[in-house]
Amino acid sequence: MKIEEILKKYIKIAIKKSFNFDVEDDLVMIEIPRDPSWGDYSTNAAMRLTKILHQNPRSIADALKKELDNIIEETESITVANPGFINFKLKKVLMANVINTIIELGNDYGRNNVGKGEKVLLEYVSANPTGDLHLGHARGAAWGDSVTRLMNFSGYNCLREYYINDAGHQIEMLGQSLISRYFDCFNKKYPLPEEGYHGPDVIKLAQKIAKQNGDKWINADPQLRLEYFKDKGIELELNKIKCDLDYYRVSFDSWIHERFFYENNSERIEKILKLMETKGLTYEAEGALWFKSTQFGDDKDRVLRKADGSLTYLTPDIANHVYKLERGYSKLINFWGADHHGYVKRMTYALEALGYPENTLEVDLIQMVRLVENGEEVKMSKRTGNAVTIRELCDDIGVDAARYFFVCKDVATHFDFDLNLARKQTTDNPVYYVQYAYARMHSIIESCAKFQKVDNYDLLTEEKEILLLKHINEFPNVVADAAVTRMPNKICNYVQKLAQYVHSYYASCKVNNPQATDLTNQRIGLITATMITLKNALNLIGIDAKEKM
Repeated sequence: MKIEEILKKYIKIAIKKSFNFDVEDDLVMIEIPRDPSWGDYSTNAAMRLTKILHQNPRSIADALKKELDNIIEETESITVANPGFINFKLKKVLMANVINTIIELGNDYGRNNVGKGEKVLLEYVSANPTGDLHLGHARGAAWGDSVTRLMNFSGYNCLREYYINDAGHQIEMLGQSLISRYFDCFNKKYPLPEEGYHGPDVIKLAQKIAKQNGDKWINADPQLRLEYFKDKGIELELNKIKCDLDYYRVSFDSWIHERFFYENNSERIEKILKLMETKGLTYEAEGALWFKSTQFGDDKDRVLRKADGSLTYLTPDIANHVYKLERGYSKLINFWGADHHGYVKRMTYALEALGYPENTLEVDLIQMVRLVENGEEVKMSKRTGNAVTIRELCDDIGVDAARYFFVCKDVATHFDFDLNLARKQTTDNPVYYVQYAYARMHSIIESCAKFQKVDNYDLLTEEKEILLLKHINEFPNVVADAAVTRMPNKICNYVQKLAQYVHSYYASCKVNNPQATDLTNQRIGLITATMITLKNALNLIGIDAKEKM
């Protein structure tokens, strides 16, 4: 049983004995005090009981301490501090027992079941297949991928989905732009639309098509030609996106095309529109079909079908979200750019209007990133003159640094990405600092005799060893919390602290001591357990644990 669970069990027993009152697990919180001199663990249960028992928190804490002194054997001391904290100093051997647990679990250490098997569909990136993935996509990709890793590790049943916006005006412009550049390959003229795509990536794709097809499309039927170039453009752009995401260590279980709802499944859209009509959620005005979204709090009603018969983006997207739910997912989580702020309400209102429970869909908005070099903003790629792409960034600073910097700050905040810091191969760079801690531990293990498992780690009594033990013991709780709150930056905070403890331990405690073989073996056990913990933590945010630096 974990240390926190042991303490929770005894605190609940003490509450029952002292006040004849049963409490839920959620009421009893166990934390590590800021100052180690206060104790190894602490609880604020007395303060949380004040409103229930209508007593002073200090008197509640004193009563609980009296009972805890009689029933708990795992502590060296129990003290009360104002206004009612109960602090526990544990017997060192109890904390050290976590070492064998971690080593036995290996790659599964930190895995938990806070999600209880809930089926969750997460949608992120979903960039239009009309160009390269850039910094905004990079932040959302790293964040969404890390959240999914955390949730799967915490007992959720997650599906990672990419929604491909491959219908509408922007795809029309992609097709026309490719045709124009294709004609250029044969010194022919075809107008490049003003709203088209003028970047060098489109030129490269057109040249690729010309090499594969020759000039067969120059005199082809215009409509057939346009459909071919639209389809080919989507295919080539998507392949490029998938390659870049793979390079970035981001993968998806499902790719859903917007076209899916127009072509083979248009009945899905009609079914949604019919259902909304039946529920009295739509009306016609000015030749268009409108959704009565103001009934649900929107500032104005929204068009579903325009006067010319074409659908707005909202309509197939409603069908898309209903399709997600029809596949058995009870919770939908989308990670969208901050520019979608107004669109969030439209989609949540639509699902509520169709009868789905409130909060079925939750959307986390991703704020903008500013790339900074030498104190100045970098807006354009030095190589292409366009916005900096994921691939270019990763080629420059490495995938580990790119991913780490994007998940170390809450996506709800604006973020300055410091290129100079990310390039540094020193401990000033936070990802280097963490990876160097792992490499240091690996070098220690390589220089020592093979670890022999023991039942008692009674020789691990140094303060820095206790700090390490407490921190690695806390890991499963940190993972569960980061998964529930969808905040992988908490893992970054955790590994920074763990690396700090490792570097401090390395500087003050000699692990390999031939004159003290038992102590050496126990310390090797501690280092091994710490390495497992750090590697698992880094894997949850898609970062490599490097054995050599």
